[in-house]
Amino acid sequence: MGTTEFVVAGLLPQVAADFGTTVAQAGLSITVFAVGMIVGAPSTALLTLRLPRRLTLTLALAVYAVGHVVVGSTASFELLLAARFLTAVATGAFWAVGSVVAAHAAGPAASSRALGLVLGGGMLANVLGVPAGSLSGQLVGWRGTFWALAVLALVAAVAVVRLVPADGPGRVVPSVRAELRVLRSGRLWLTLATCAGITGGVLSVYSYVAPLVTDRAGLSPVVIPFALMAFGVAALVGSVVGGRLGDNHPYATCLVTAAASVLASAGIWAFSASPPALLGLFTLLGLVGLSANPVLVALAVRSGGDAPTLAAAMPTSIFNLGTAVGTGITSAALESGLGATAPAVVGTVSAVLVFLPLTTLTLLARRPAR
Repeated sequence: MGTTEFVVAGLLPQVAADFGTTVAQAGLSITVFAVGMIVGAPSTALLTLRLPRRLTLTLALAVYAVGHVVVGSTASFELLLAARFLTAVATGAFWAVGSVVAAHAAGPAASSRALGLVLGGGMLANVLGVPAGSLSGQLVGWRGTFWALAVLALVAAVAVVRLVPADGPGRVVPSVRAELRVLRSGRLWLTLATCAGITGGVLSVYSYVAPLVTDRAGLSPVVIPFALMAFGVAALVGSVVGGRLGDNHPYATCLVTAAASVLASAGIWAFSASPPALLGLFTLLGLVGLSANPVLVALAVRSGGDAPTLAAAMPTSIFNLGTAVGTGITSAALESGLGATAPAVVGTVSAVLVFLPLTTLTLLARRPAR
């Protein structure tokens, strides 16, 4: 599931050529997926509230597989976008419920660490899935990548049925009203604003790294999968380490990684014409850019109290709101005077704006909650 959202980043030229459109327009397949996650995570979290969690995870994987079959076989770009949206709704449901299951299993004292491992699965997609999908797309065509993802989803569904434990008899199903009550929390909204700013900046650079690598640095497209892999390895390490640090120092972890993200994004903007600098700073952005996400998800889940499902779904939704806004702005900026530097410009501005909600949240954390 982590692979499918951004595998298109390494396949944009092939998708654009297949449908007779521009790379910027092909990038809408990333944006529309993010929009589907925005809608899908909170809505399906509430709609499936009374379903057994194992069943919800299995159904989400089945819908995901169907969506990928459509993407891999359609000749219509509009239908591709619709299938990407459907797939994203299923993915949002999976992430929301999966986060609750992980946080509940680990307990409050280790929830950030557990969510760091869960989100590390998404980072592992960047290490293996996205580069492998990009490379296979160059070798056998981009459609084969989506067929492979459909098959893997069905295998994963069988694994979920066999290995994820059923809900215990003592599980208390909260009401929709109890879940919605968390939306009154100002601290939750500050946490979500931080989520949006972080992903909007980092993933704008990640999603449009292809023009940076080829147009600015003058490198071959063959380099793109390896750049994505380096980012993914660094992001996997950052997610696990960030989750561990976040259990004891949540706000300091977020502030330090946000500052490092500003430096990495600004460095890419300034030195993108130098291949070593571009690749090194892009890897650094992978290490620090998303490492606070497990901490932010844990803070959101904690704000939900005894009704954590919607609170856990909201970061998934907002992460993708940031992605949709960031990639949408970057898509437009690519066709402006900024050219290939647009991803780095958008990433730097977003990274700076993160400090507005994050600093406020940190100051409020020093005061007792109501």
